[in-house]
Amino acid sequence: MYSTMDNNVTAQELKTKGASVLGKKTKISGETFITVRGEKRFVVLTMEQYSYLRECELETALKESEADLAAGKYAVKSLEEHLKDLKNV
Repeated sequence: MYSTMDNNVTAQELKTKGASVLGKKTKISGETFITVRGEKRFVVLTMEQYSYLRECELETALKESEADLAAGKYAVKSLEEHLKDLKNV
C-alpha cells in the first residue's frame, strides 16, 4: 500500500521540476494530487486510470438510459421540437 503523501506534488515543485515529477508520482498509484498552499487543488491521472474512469462514467450513463427506456421515460419528438426544448433549458 502507498501513502497518499507519496502522490502529492506542490505547485512550486511542479513549476521547478516540470511534468517529469508527475510521471514519477503517478507510477505509485495512477494519480497525483497537485497542492496549492498545502491544499489539494488538482488531480493528474495516468491515461489508463482516466480511460477506466471515463468508461465507468459512460457505462453508468448507458445503464441510466436503458432504465429510462424500460420505464417509458422518454418522448418522441421532431428535431425542431428537440432543439427548441434544448434552448429552453
